[in-house]
Amino acid sequence: MNSAFVPVGDPNPAGIPNFPAVLDNLDQLVAVLPPVIQEAVQSHPRRQEIIEVVMDLGREPEIRLPGAVEYLPNPVSRADLEYVIGLVGEFSSDNRAGIASTLHRISAIRNRQGKVIGLTCRVGRCVFGSIAMIQDLVEQGKSLLLLGRPGVGKTTALREVARVLADQFHKRVIIIDTSNEIAGDGDIPHPGIGRARRMQVAKPEDQHRIMIEAVENHMPEVVVIDEIGTELEALAARTIAERGVQLVATAHGNQMENLIKNPTLCDLIGGIQSVTLGDEEARRRGSQKTVLERKAPPTFDIAVEMTTRTRWVIYEDVASTVDDLLRNRDPQVQIRSLQGDGTVSIERPVPTWHSGSGLLPPPKRSGAAQGWRRTGRVEPVPAPSLPHSNGTVAPTPAVVPPAADVAPAEEPPLIVYPYALSVFHLEQLIRTLNLKVDLTKDLDQADVILALRSQVRHRSKIQQLAHNRQIPIHTVKSNTLDCLARGLRRLLNLEETDPNDIEAFFASENSDEAEALEETRLAVEQIVIPKCQPVELLPRSAAIRKLQHELVEHYHLKARSFGEEPNRRLRIYPA
Repeated sequence: MNSAFVPVGDPNPAGIPNFPAVLDNLDQLVAVLPPVIQEAVQSHPRRQEIIEVVMDLGREPEIRLPGAVEYLPNPVSRADLEYVIGLVGEFSSDNRAGIASTLHRISAIRNRQGKVIGLTCRVGRCVFGSIAMIQDLVEQGKSLLLLGRPGVGKTTALREVARVLADQFHKRVIIIDTSNEIAGDGDIPHPGIGRARRMQVAKPEDQHRIMIEAVENHMPEVVVIDEIGTELEALAARTIAERGVQLVATAHGNQMENLIKNPTLCDLIGGIQSVTLGDEEARRRGSQKTVLERKAPPTFDIAVEMTTRTRWVIYEDVASTVDDLLRNRDPQVQIRSLQGDGTVSIERPVPTWHSGSGLLPPPKRSGAAQGWRRTGRVEPVPAPSLPHSNGTVAPTPAVVPPAADVAPAEEPPLIVYPYALSVFHLEQLIRTLNLKVDLTKDLDQADVILALRSQVRHRSKIQQLAHNRQIPIHTVKSNTLDCLARGLRRLLNLEETDPNDIEAFFASENSDEAEALEETRLAVEQIVIPKCQPVELLPRSAAIRKLQHELVEHYHLKARSFGEEPNRRLRIYPA
């Protein structure tokens, strides 16, 4: 896992005097609460950390904090609820209300008769500099999708993205504000969105229509959307992206896997369809004939999973991420974490091969080809960061060790793509013979193709694929263990001129010798190696037992003779 440290961007690039890092307007929310609750909130020692104040009829009021809940005395009465409703005003069709020029949200719970019996007063905070972890991605101009559980800070990040794009990069930004959480309640938007414009949505079910209207009427360069949750909204987002407009949005879902499994929103990442493969293609992939594949290019280029407020998982290429997940591979990701000293740690975990694939993990291939091997890749080790006097962080110069101190790099294993061959037998042979070979299901990862000779015909698909990728094909006559072993050893140049080739044992004119050696071969290939069980052979003469011993040694196994003449015989043991 590689990591690096980068400085956090300045949350106040314009140099505005007294520019706050966090703006919450908490006093305006406190002013609409009943007097008893007002006093408790005002005097609370963790006042700046309050998330919500909950008022349910006949129950004790709650003050919700990160990881804690505190209860106040005196149950909530109907008069308390009416007091808040009278100061807040009318609720919209989605049972939400707000306070003008603030980001606070008051949500109502109603009974069957439509009367309010509960209120959730959520504190809205504008946090400047909250996108320092992804500011470099925002600057690229690519469409960005934010995922995460409720309360992790998606809307806060969305608001800051809109401000940065509008103020620092002078782009025409329009916010589709359905619940007034991004730009606040009232006709004048909250200053937290900077010079971005916002369009309010009267009814949540009309959000997709307002999205299209924004593009057609106001010529935005960037459209910011909070909570894409319906199929019509996903379709409108694709329409906007296809018009060349940058999209920044959040969606219902905690991880990328949630979107893949969500038939309503999977179009955001390209859509998923079931595809029936031909025989050769299914054999090439080593999969079933019916597989899931991405249907179209994704609407968003980059996806961010906000696991916590200080730890985000970045998918820089959504298309390849979806393809990897559908093929049971771990995608390439970045894990960015905000440190206490204001730096951002970037980790790049090495993808692992899923255990259910049945194959060994395919190492990454890089560099120019060297025969049937590829040069290994050396990851640069990030230099440690030292602070300047002005508080910024700069990397120290890398120190290159002398040539004499550099250990010779170990030769990487040969990456083999098996075609129409028994993967189980190949894995058994690789372990038993201790060969530096890795198997892969991905043709693009392969150094060489090992195929069954009868399946490689003139102008066959595997030949065309190998020719396009400039990967050599090596064939074996059959799927037996001895043929596969010779093929693997020949790939590694271990059996080019071996005078003791296994086939030499079977060239004997003596029928007794040939029968005994065939018995040994079958015992090894059908019982000892596949089942890891010892096998006892028929009694043979000393000369024939010697040949059997030599044949067993070719499989890197051990055997012992036991018993009394003329019933002395061989016992073969698994590795």
